[in-house]
Amino acid sequence: MDRFDALQAFARVVETGSFTKAARALDVSNATVTQLVQQLEARLRVKLLHRTTRQVRVTEDGAAYYERVVRLLADLEAADTSLSDASAALRGRLRVDVPSPLARLVLVPALPDFHARYPEIQLHLGVSDRMVDVIGDHVDCVLRGGELADSTLIARRVGSLTMGVYAAPAYLQRAGTPEHPLDLADEPHRTVGYLRWRSGSVAPLTLHREGETVELHGRHLLAVDDGNAYLAAGLAGLGALWLPRYMAAAHVARGELLPVLADWQVDAMPLYMAFPPNRHVSAKLRTFIDWVAAVLAQQPAITTA
Repeated sequence: MDRFDALQAFARVVETGSFTKAARALDVSNATVTQLVQQLEARLRVKLLHRTTRQVRVTEDGAAYYERVVRLLADLEAADTSLSDASAALRGRLRVDVPSPLARLVLVPALPDFHARYPEIQLHLGVSDRMVDVIGDHVDCVLRGGELADSTLIARRVGSLTMGVYAAPAYLQRAGTPEHPLDLADEPHRTVGYLRWRSGSVAPLTLHREGETVELHGRHLLAVDDGNAYLAAGLAGLGALWLPRYMAAAHVARGELLPVLADWQVDAMPLYMAFPPNRHVSAKLRTFIDWVAAVLAQQPAITTA
């Protein structure tokens, strides 16, 4: 038994709650992971995991052992990194998940600069607005807007999105221009709904003006769970919508969207880079997070953290 491989296999099973997901993360077979964990348990003469047909749960002894294992694995990686020169440390694969509009409009256009600086870092970029299972899907980090629902993740705030309310000219000609947020809750107005991924509910909008606060749910015939589709629905005149200004700016400049309720303030949306706890933050991950923060700081509609 290779003890290092066995420790890695055990740690990944605990983190993912699955032998299958652990095998996928380590790029080995299910049988290999199973054998490594069994050999580790035999050597220790302790049961580390409870296995059923539906789930894998860590035992009390296994939980205590896991805490020591992750520290040991992190120390080993840090030791390896310390003996490498800076350029050697900045190589390998990073799995990152980012929202689709930020990827399309901000990050992907800036990637030539990143790859010119760090040619040996390979990015696997998941582009979606869904909330990925950072540990279960073995993602190194995620970039997300809004307060993080998963309090177990370690998060670094890298910026804030300034927000506004917008509508297409065709929509405003048909429904009229709202003068108060509550106008959007009555006929003939409509909004485009944005679906929260976990709950399936439509996210409300909170607006402020001179001591007055309004929480608006609006009236929608369409709700979507993707930022690009949400924007497309607004451009098609399907309803008013609230957008980060970096998404709206080009369309406002071309007259495809018009700001509405401009005398009302919409709460800014925080942006976080988040990664799993008990996992060593490699030099390449720290470098990528710093680069993302620098790219966002250059965007006029994104304020720095």
